[in-house]
Amino acid sequence: MSIRRGMATTASKEWRDYFMSTHFWGPVANWGIPLAALADTQKSPKFISGKMTLALTLYSCIFMRFAYKVQPRNWLLFACHATNATAQSVQGLRFLHYNYGEKDQSE
Repeated sequence: MSIRRGMATTASKEWRDYFMSTHFWGPVANWGIPLAALADTQKSPKFISGKMTLALTLYSCIFMRFAYKVQPRNWLLFACHATNATAQSVQGLRFLHYNYGEKDQSE
């Protein structure tokens, strides 16, 4: 694809309408949640809330379904919530291992 053709495509009314819609800006704003969850994977598991982690995992699973079912499908929202569901699942596993896993025998 040439640069001129690419610029013409992105300058079209359809693209402008997409970039000025909640179909685009909603997921963009929502990316803060999975980015924070990914950053939290580097912190100590003693700060993880099991209830909040479960709630955020379920929230993202519900919204992944919504993003898939809405027409036109919102793949940006789907990717955001898939990332968050994955990050929250990792946090949940860290929580379970820290609180209910094998304890060090030297304690």
